[in-house]
Amino acid sequence: MIDPLRHLSEFTPLAFGRKRVDVIGCGATGSRIASELARYGVENLHVWDFDTIEGHNLANQMYDETHVGRPKVEALSDVVFRATGTRITPHCERVDGTQDLGEVVFLLPDTMEARKSIWEGAIRLKFRTRFMVETRMGVDTGRVYALNPNDPSKVRGWEKTLTDDRETAVSACGGSISIGATADLIAGFAMWQFTRWFQIVEMGKDDSLEDELVFSVRPLKVLTRNFELV
Repeated sequence: MIDPLRHLSEFTPLAFGRKRVDVIGCGATGSRIASELARYGVENLHVWDFDTIEGHNLANQMYDETHVGRPKVEALSDVVFRATGTRITPHCERVDGTQDLGEVVFLLPDTMEARKSIWEGAIRLKFRTRFMVETRMGVDTGRVYALNPNDPSKVRGWEKTLTDDRETAVSACGGSISIGATADLIAGFAMWQFTRWFQIVEMGKDDSLEDELVFSVRPLKVLTRNFELV
C-alpha cells in the first residue's frame, strides 16, 4: 500500500476519501495518469478501455512484453497493483455516454468523436461529475483542459475547442503519432491540475485553475487561458 507521507502537504488521500475517479482511455496518457492517481493514494479508481495491447503500444505506454494481447484495462490493473498495492476497477468496454461516471473524470479516448459522444451522454451537466480533465497530444505539443462540466461558461468554452478527427496526424501504424516523452509532460500537467482542484475544493487554498493549457517543446513554450475571458 502506498505511503503518502511525502505528498501529504499537496494531496491528502484521507481528505479525498472514496470519491470516484474515472480514467477513460488507457493509452499513452491514460496509463500514466492512472498509475499516478494510485500513487497519490486514490482508491476508488475506475479505468475504461475496450482495446488490447499490441507490440507498438510498448514504446509509449505503461506496459511490457508480457501484456501483449491482453486487454489494456486488465494489464493496467496488474501494473498498478504491482507498483502500489492498489486494486483498481477495470472496465473492458467502449464508453459510449450511457455509463455512470464519478466525481472526477479524465477524458482521454483516442478520437475526438469519442470525446464528443462521452461528453454529451455522460459528463455534460451531470451533477455528479464535479471536475473533468481532458487532454490532447501531438508529437511535440499538448493541450490540457480542466473544468467544471456543470458551469455553463466552461461548457461553452470547452465545446468551442472541439475539432475534427481528420485534423490528426497519423503514424506508420495508422494511429495518431505519439511519443512517450510528450505523454509524460501531458500526464504531469493533468495531474497538477487535478492536484490544484483538490486543494481549492478540499483544502480551501486561494488559487484558480486555468481552463486551457497549451505547450510546445519545439520551441519550449507554455500558454494558458480561461474560457470566461474569451
